[in-house]
Amino acid sequence: MKKEKIWKLVLAFCGIVLVGTGVAFNAAAALGNDPVGIVYDGIRNAANLSSEQLGMASNIVNAVLVVLVFFTGRHYVNIGTFVYIIPYGVIVDLGGRLYHLLFHTQTLTVQIAGATIGCLLLYTGVAMYIATDIGLDPFTGVVMVIRDRLGKEYRVVKICFDICCIVLGFVLGGKLGVITIITALTAGPVIQFLADLIGKLMKKSGWLS
Repeated sequence: MKKEKIWKLVLAFCGIVLVGTGVAFNAAAALGNDPVGIVYDGIRNAANLSSEQLGMASNIVNAVLVVLVFFTGRHYVNIGTFVYIIPYGVIVDLGGRLYHLLFHTQTLTVQIAGATIGCLLLYTGVAMYIATDIGLDPFTGVVMVIRDRLGKEYRVVKICFDICCIVLGFVLGGKLGVITIITALTAGPVIQFLADLIGKLMKKSGWLS
């Protein structure tokens, strides 16, 4: 049991790194933020923070959402949730720096490549969190609470929730673009598929029960 818990924590932390880096890549690619990133960017803009302070804005949003999930779906708040929110802002900031280290010029081809990598990292990271089942990230926690209340599939609720995030983020001044639309339509189905796949692989390997 102890070994299983350690593996879950390792996977959860890897998920944090992937999600934070993915959000940062999408923001740096400047083709539009993903639905999570556009809320962060909108809050950053509304708070008059610089683009380098996206991580600080994400910490503010995540703290508010954790409180919301705690009072509406407490079972989704666990050790993994706090493992997520503590280093998340730093990882987003480091992810932005990594993007500029990897991509020295900002051509359309580079932007598309960066955004594609960002989306893949984001989807995989969230899926890993769902699969480990030790507490969700704040945004996924809200989606799961809504899913439970409405009795709908995750993919359906995720798409609707992402659309609401896009509207909110855009109103607050977050950058809207083609990646915003693509992620809003694909995130739910892809994350659900990856979460199921990762869960099966972990159980097959004996890492998770």
